[in-house]
Amino acid sequence: MELWDLYDRDGKVTGETWERKHGNYQIIPDGRYHMVCDILVRHVDGTYLLTKRDMSKDVYPGYWEASAGGSAVAGEDPITCAKRELFEETGITAEEFQLVGHSFRDKSHSMFYSYLVTVDCPKDSIVLQEGETTEYRWVDAMGLLEYVDSELAIKTHNDRYAAYFAMLREEKDVDEGGER
Repeated sequence: MELWDLYDRDGKVTGETWERKHGNYQIIPDGRYHMVCDILVRHVDGTYLLTKRDMSKDVYPGYWEASAGGSAVAGEDPITCAKRELFEETGITAEEFQLVGHSFRDKSHSMFYSYLVTVDCPKDSIVLQEGETTEYRWVDAMGLLEYVDSELAIKTHNDRYAAYFAMLREEKDVDEGGER
């Protein structure tokens, strides 16, 4: 059994918990949210990790995504959740997480903490979590942006990282000799 703390719109713990069951995030009461952490993984060589979601997932089954992550369990703070989810889904450990954004999504009753982490690990050492992910690949910044612009990208994820992706586009333009 997995329990989630519930939060109000100000991001404060309400004292209520929610037992996670397949798809039941949709019936969390209005005005209540569960915490979700997602982590965009950048390797020190400038490439980014993409993973393919397991077909059994209740949200975006079979989609590729540009993050590891998931829901916080009761009692976890955002960084503890991010570290746990990153390790569970990829086998990667990291200590320095850069907060990219904090947002709410009413439709899924989710409060998101979105992070960027830079890692220096062997790129073939990724350990996929059964039931979560089925494949992975590393792509350069251009490949990441092509993924983000594709129909295969998870649009809500793109929204949470929009400012970061815009910065990458600007850097790409400058690198290619574009004027700024």
